[in-house]
Amino acid sequence: MLEEVERWLSTRSWSVADRPLHQVMAAKQRTGQTISVVLPALNEQETVGDIVAVIRHDLVEQVPLVDEIVVVDSGSTDRTSEVAARAGARVVHRDEILPRVPPVPGKGEVLWRSLLVTGGDIVCFVDADLREFSSDFVTGIVGPLLTEPDVDLVKGMYDRPLAGTSGQGGRVTELMARPLLNMHWPQLAGFVQPLGGEYAARRSLLEQLPFPVGYGVELGMLVDALHLAGLDALAQVDLGVRKHRHQDGQALGRMAAAIYRTAQLRLARGHLVRPSLTQFVRGEDGFEPRTYSVDTEERPPMVEIAEYAERKVA
Repeated sequence: MLEEVERWLSTRSWSVADRPLHQVMAAKQRTGQTISVVLPALNEQETVGDIVAVIRHDLVEQVPLVDEIVVVDSGSTDRTSEVAARAGARVVHRDEILPRVPPVPGKGEVLWRSLLVTGGDIVCFVDADLREFSSDFVTGIVGPLLTEPDVDLVKGMYDRPLAGTSGQGGRVTELMARPLLNMHWPQLAGFVQPLGGEYAARRSLLEQLPFPVGYGVELGMLVDALHLAGLDALAQVDLGVRKHRHQDGQALGRMAAAIYRTAQLRLARGHLVRPSLTQFVRGEDGFEPRTYSVDTEERPPMVEIAEYAERKVA
C-alpha cells in the first residue's frame, strides 16, 4: 500500500462514534449548512418506508439535522412512491425532472437528476433497500462534512453479511472494483466499500462531476473526485453493519461490466469494441444466451445544465 494511503487511513477514516449527534448538530448550527437526503428507489416498497420514517423521526422531528428527505422514484411498478410519501418523504418521479433530456434506466441517472430537485449544501445518498436501518448511517457520513471544512466527500464503510456469513457481501467490490482501483488508482485502495450506496458530498463537488447513468456511478464518482479535489478531500466512516437485498450472480455480472466500462472510460476515454455482455441461463434445450447492453452513457456535470444554472441564479 502506498505510504500516502497509509497516512490517509489514519487521518481520514473514522467511526460513527467519533462524532456524537450533539456534536454534529452543533456543527450544523455553527456553519449554517443545509442537508438533503436522497433515496433512489425502484420497487422498494418493502423497505423504503421504514428508512424514511427513521430519518424523519430521528433527524427531522427529534433533532433538526436533515432539511429535506427526497425519494426519487426510478419507475417503480409497486407502491414505492405511496409508501415513501406516507412515511414523510417528498417523492419525485425521475421522468418529471429535466424532461427535455429523455431519461434512461439506471441508478446514476436518478442520482444525477436529484441535484435538480434538492437544495441542500450537503447531499446524502442512501440506498432504499436497507433493512434494520439506523439513522447513524446519515449522521455518520454527514458528520465530517460539517466538522471538517477540507473534506468534500464521505463514503460509508461497513460489514456486509451474505446469507448470515460476515464479510461475504460486496462480491462485485472484491472481484472487480477493488482490483481495478488497486491497479489503476492506488490512491483509492484504502476505501473499504468503494461501491457502497451510502455516501455524502458537498453540492459544490457533485455539481462538477459527470455521472455514469448506471451501476458505474460510485466508482466513477470516486475516481473523478480524486482528480478534482485530491485524496485528502475524501474520507470514510465506519457505520457498522449493512443489511440489504442481495442480487443474483447474473445481475452482479452486469453490474461488474458497467463498472469495468466506467473504469475503461477514465483510463483512456477509448472506444469499447463491444459494449454488451452475454450471459447464459439453462433452458429446456440447454444453455441459452442472454445479451445485455452495458451502460455506456454518462451525464455531464450538472453545472453545464442550463436549467440548473437558472435555478441557482433565481
